[in-house]
Amino acid sequence: MIEPERGVLRHGPLRFSTLAMGEGPLVLCLHGFPDNAGSFRHQLPALAEAGFRAVSVTLRGYEPSSVPEDGDYSSDALAQDVIAWLDDLDVDRAHLVGHDWGAAIAYTIGGESPERFLSLTTMAVPHSGRFLAEAMLHPKQLLLSWYMVFFQLRGIADYVVERNNYRFIERLWRSWSPGWDFPREIIEDVISTLRAPGVKESALGYYRASLAPSALPLTPEKRLAARYKIEVPTLALTGEKDGCIDSGVFQALMYPEDFPNGLDVQCVPGVGHFLHQESPEKINTLLLNFLQQR
Repeated sequence: MIEPERGVLRHGPLRFSTLAMGEGPLVLCLHGFPDNAGSFRHQLPALAEAGFRAVSVTLRGYEPSSVPEDGDYSSDALAQDVIAWLDDLDVDRAHLVGHDWGAAIAYTIGGESPERFLSLTTMAVPHSGRFLAEAMLHPKQLLLSWYMVFFQLRGIADYVVERNNYRFIERLWRSWSPGWDFPREIIEDVISTLRAPGVKESALGYYRASLAPSALPLTPEKRLAARYKIEVPTLALTGEKDGCIDSGVFQALMYPEDFPNGLDVQCVPGVGHFLHQESPEKINTLLLNFLQQR
């Protein structure tokens, strides 16, 4: 198997490691939590074989070289990283694929800068504005999202996450993708990522920024703004067995009127939160069929 090329993208003083394969139209792949750029190891070769330039990027704070001095993990800062990467690559428009936090970033940047994207493919997380504003209406999701509140406990959450060789992370993977016997080397690689200086704090910082009072849609004006439109053709994938964001809630929060240029929501049977790793052939087929029409 051909190994992906390793590279670096820049945004100001921050440096982001990448894995890349192929030549052709650019497909940027954004991982989530708890994960790293290796998340798309099954998608990169499939995209390359289909005639795309596939680049999986290590998100802000997931390596020491991209930990920002100001600790900014706001949605706007994460979206600005993506625009900077496109500029660094000298690419006007690209396809964007995001899983988990990568999906949340894709919605944000798709709403702010739709002219820079040919398509969005999002996995495991619904429209991020709608999720913050309306998840409370779904009691099942409130229970599943316990960890987001737990991560607000600075110091306590940090200790629990890293205790017993990051056993907490392995438990999340098992509960979010029930029944998936993930390879031991994959979870060890993710834990190695979180062990690097500053990375654990950064990963938790995403959740602390997203639930900060200034970020929450607590006023009528902010609740209205949370319904922002994404004028980019979008394929949204949810796993039937997802133990992190319930597939029913996912589908309920994907409003067609939020996606005026087209929305295709697919519930993939038999898989959980890490659907692109659990069933790569199925996900790659859906992804390539979508991209090749754009």
